[in-house]
Amino acid sequence: MEEFGACFEGLDDPRTGNAGRHDLLEILMIALCSVLCGGQSAVDMAAFAEAKEDFLRGFLKLEHGVPSHDTFSRVLRLLDPDQFRSCFQRFMARFADTAQGVIAIDGKVLRRSFDTASGKSALHMVTAWGCEQRLVLAQVATEATSNEMTAVPRLLEMLALKGTIVTVDALNCQRNIARQIVDQGGDYVLALKGNQGTLHDDVMLFLDDPETGVTSTHTTVDGDHGRIETRACTVSTDLGWLQQAHQWPGLAAVGTVIRTRQSAAKVTTETAYYLLSAPLSAEEFAHAARSHWAVENTLHWCLDVIMNEDNARNRLDNGPYNLAILRHMALNLIRKEPSSGSLRVKIKRAAWKNAFLAKVIAQI
Repeated sequence: MEEFGACFEGLDDPRTGNAGRHDLLEILMIALCSVLCGGQSAVDMAAFAEAKEDFLRGFLKLEHGVPSHDTFSRVLRLLDPDQFRSCFQRFMARFADTAQGVIAIDGKVLRRSFDTASGKSALHMVTAWGCEQRLVLAQVATEATSNEMTAVPRLLEMLALKGTIVTVDALNCQRNIARQIVDQGGDYVLALKGNQGTLHDDVMLFLDDPETGVTSTHTTVDGDHGRIETRACTVSTDLGWLQQAHQWPGLAAVGTVIRTRQSAAKVTTETAYYLLSAPLSAEEFAHAARSHWAVENTLHWCLDVIMNEDNARNRLDNGPYNLAILRHMALNLIRKEPSSGSLRVKIKRAAWKNAFLAKVIAQI
C-alpha cells in the first residue's frame, strides 16, 4: 500500500463529513482489484469487497468494514479526472521509464456513456498505446470526436518521445501535431488523406508515377481468417519539389501501402499514403504503419470484448472517465504479469486465486 499510495500522492479526496469515513486509497485499491477480476461497476466493487474481505484485510485496515456500492460510485463520480490521470502517469512510471518503439495515438468512444436526459454525449477517449511494450502510456478524454485534434497535443505533452515513432490516423494528420512530435524529439508516420488538400493529391500523383525514384520497397503476404492479404510498401525520399510547395514540418520521406485482400468471394485493393519525418526503410515503415492498426486488436478489442467497456453504463459526472483510467491500470498490470495465458484467462485466474491476484498487484 505504501507503493500504491505513492502513485496517488496529491490526489484530493472529494468527500466531506461522514462520507469520508472509508480511506480513499483503500477504496481505490479495492476498485482496482475488482476490475482486475472482471468487475465493471460500483455494484461489482462492493460485491467483490464483501466476497474477498478476508483477503483484503491482509493488506488493508478496513476500519469501518467494506465500502458500499454508493461509496464506490460517489468516489469515482467526484474524483478530479485530471488529478487521477496524473496519478496514472506516476503509476505507469513503475513499468516503463520511457516509451520505446512505435506509439500509436488513437481514439475510442465509450458508447454507453452518453446521457440523453442531460444532453451529455458519449465520452471519447484518446489513448497513447506503446505497441512494443503493449501498454497504455497515457490518455485524454473529450466529449466529441471532433475535439480529438485538440486532445492529441495535450496527450503528446505527457510523453517522452525521444527515439520513438508516433503514428496517428488521417484525422490527426495536422501541421501542429507534426511539429510538436518533431520538437519533442520523436519521429512520425502520419496517415494522409484529403483533409490536407493538394498535399494528398501531390503525394498520390508522385508515388503512383512509375518513373518516381523509389528509395526502398518491401512486400509481405499473410493468410488468416479465410483470406490472403498482400501488403506492398514503398518509400521515397526525393522530396525537394514537395517541400518547396508545401513546407510540411519535419518531412523527410513519403510512403505508400497497397493492401490486396483475396478471399473466396472477391479481391479488394486499398492504397494508403503516409508522411514520414525520418528516412525509414520500407520494412521499418511497414512495421510502423501496421503497428498503428494493431491497436484495434491489442487494446480496443480487449477493452470491449474482455472488459466489456462498450456496455459500461456509468454516465454521471466524472465516473466514465475515471473508470476508463482504472481499466487501463488493470490492463497494464495484467499484461505485465509474466505467466502464460490469455488476458481473459488471467482475469479469471485473478478472480479465482487470491495468490495470483496478490502477485499481480505486487507489481505496483
